[in-house]
Amino acid sequence: MPDREVKTIRDLIFYQYAKIIAKSAMGPDSKKNAYGFIKTKFRELRDNEMKWSDILREDKQFAESEKKCAYCGSTENLQWEHIVPKSLLINDSCPTCDHIQGIHNQVWACKSCNSKKGTKGLYRFMKELHPDVKPFSDCVPPLLEKKYLKTIWYCHQCKGTLDWDGGGKKLEVFDLDFPCGEGKK
Repeated sequence: MPDREVKTIRDLIFYQYAKIIAKSAMGPDSKKNAYGFIKTKFRELRDNEMKWSDILREDKQFAESEKKCAYCGSTENLQWEHIVPKSLLINDSCPTCDHIQGIHNQVWACKSCNSKKGTKGLYRFMKELHPDVKPFSDCVPPLLEKKYLKTIWYCHQCKGTLDWDGGGKKLEVFDLDFPCGEGKK
């Protein structure tokens, strides 16, 4: 569950990103041992005191990484996969939007994962892929999640939902997926 300071989709994106920063800086137990660090990074991102890196950084890391499925790690039957489904239709510009159609939104996926994921959002798919892992979000590779968060940011911006507050319910990571038809609005 996100922190109580997370009030909007924008906040939720920044909170998820702050957890990735903490994990990178402090290791896999950072959520338990560095809650204050996560909160500080979240507030810095939210308050525009800190900027996240340009997505080109993740593209370079992806290009330098081992060629394997971003979801399960397989090296067999790999194909390009759009993290945010390329069929997403928020408006008429989606079919030509570089954020959706371009390389920033693509990773290697095995044929099986690509087929199973279909038009699901990242978090919904990762929960299906790892149903027994709690929290399942610990299974999301950081590079994949960073690319997703930066891409889905633009989708929410285009849809006008960055400041959506959950409509009276507490936001959860699945709400980030809703431009993909996965969450609720």
